[in-house]
Amino acid sequence: MKILCVSDFVDPLIYNQNVKEAFPDIDAVLCAGDLPIDYIDFIVSVLNKPTYWIFGNHNLEAFKNYHGEKEYFPGNVDSKHFHGGNYMGFKVTECPHLLIIDPKTGKQRPLLIAGVSGSLKYNNGKCQYTDKQMKFKLLKMVPKLMMNKFKYGTYLDIFLTHASPRHIHDHEDPCHKGFDCFNWFLQKYKPSLMVHGHIHLYDMREERIGKYYDTTVVNAYSHVLIDFPLEERE
Repeated sequence: MKILCVSDFVDPLIYNQNVKEAFPDIDAVLCAGDLPIDYIDFIVSVLNKPTYWIFGNHNLEAFKNYHGEKEYFPGNVDSKHFHGGNYMGFKVTECPHLLIIDPKTGKQRPLLIAGVSGSLKYNNGKCQYTDKQMKFKLLKMVPKLMMNKFKYGTYLDIFLTHASPRHIHDHEDPCHKGFDCFNWFLQKYKPSLMVHGHIHLYDMREERIGKYYDTTVVNAYSHVLIDFPLEERE
């Protein structure tokens, strides 16, 4: 399975009508935040592949439509399903159209993804959370993770976030520090892959792919392609 991961930057290689020729064999798209909704809609409509997305700490015009402040849309459309793709903010989902062979059991099953929106709180803006607040949101996902473990023998395959874990790809300024609770989550639930955004790679020699216990951590800034399952887990 080939996954296109994007975040934080409207990449002209993707935002053009020839994107299908540039990425001919994509199976799914993960959008790790700080992207205009129109850009996500374009990806969904042109690539026509399962797309999973979250909010970052910018481009939050539609945030209220997904978190308790619905607006009216013409045609009486449910705002929670108005935009393209599958919004993954603070939930766990089985992906019925993305099937993998489990490396442990050898059996086919759905890909398991969990996602959380937002960054560490730094100026009291929307979609910003203290580490304690974020850990509470993670704990609310535990029942679904436990159900995954019961049904499939594993909690999770992919953890999609905007911010990074603490001390993995993050920076020391208040805006770009990672969440300590993400480190706890990776240790506890052991996803094969974590995809995050938020950390801009102005120097493309900066580390994009790291490792934390059993999890490969990937910075999706601009775009990056991932083959999944990862080789070391096969």
